[in-house]
Amino acid sequence: MSESNGKIAVVTGATGGIGFEVAKRLGQDGYTVILNGIDDEAGAQRIKELTAEGISAEYLGFDVTNEEAVTKNIKAIGEKYGKIDTLVNNAGGLGGRSRFEEMTTEFYRSVMALNLDSTFFASRAAIPYLKKGEHPSIINYTSNAGWTAGGPGAGIYGTSKAGVHAITRALAKDLAEYGIRANAVSPGTIDTPFHAQIKATKPEVFASWANNIMLGRLGQPEDVAGVVSFLASKDASFITAETIQIGGGQALGI
Repeated sequence: MSESNGKIAVVTGATGGIGFEVAKRLGQDGYTVILNGIDDEAGAQRIKELTAEGISAEYLGFDVTNEEAVTKNIKAIGEKYGKIDTLVNNAGGLGGRSRFEEMTTEFYRSVMALNLDSTFFASRAAIPYLKKGEHPSIINYTSNAGWTAGGPGAGIYGTSKAGVHAITRALAKDLAEYGIRANAVSPGTIDTPFHAQIKATKPEVFASWANNIMLGRLGQPEDVAGVVSFLASKDASFITAETIQIGGGQALGI
């Protein structure tokens, strides 16, 4: 049974994949965790699972690309608990693939909104409550695509994640005077529903990805959750403006 230590963590995009494992781990660390998502049915199920483990958790359904919804809900969390200790901007995604020549402005804006706008909206709304937190921090998600500019058709995904890398450092500079830290994790190839389509349609391609990873395996959501847990903790109290690669050495190539 997890004893609440009175700390509050907000995890966006937490109804499955890495986000849920992060929420679970923070719950095991003693946080009350507020999960966000857009699948209310999955959200309700996840809360049942966490509560069964003795974790204090609640779910709030809202779209992280909707400025008004983000502001309203983050404010509601902050007012309810009097503070926020950790904000994990986990929500994001590829959003599809498109080459630049055929790319619609709508597609461009939707991918930027999903990855970069969402990080800005949630961070801005949380800052007044993070100021009241204990060892407060923001943890964002960038990607190797932020450096490599992404694979075929993923140029805007890479661009948006490069933006997340920069805004993480900018937040760290801006919030240091309040003792609020800002860091990012950069997951490599993690075995989650994010890759479900290729796993189902081209299993040999999916299996071959491990060959490009120094440690010889794909990552698991728990691998990311452990690092987020560390970054949120007192042990990381002198770490800010950093991005930690969680890719088994994949970024170096072999």
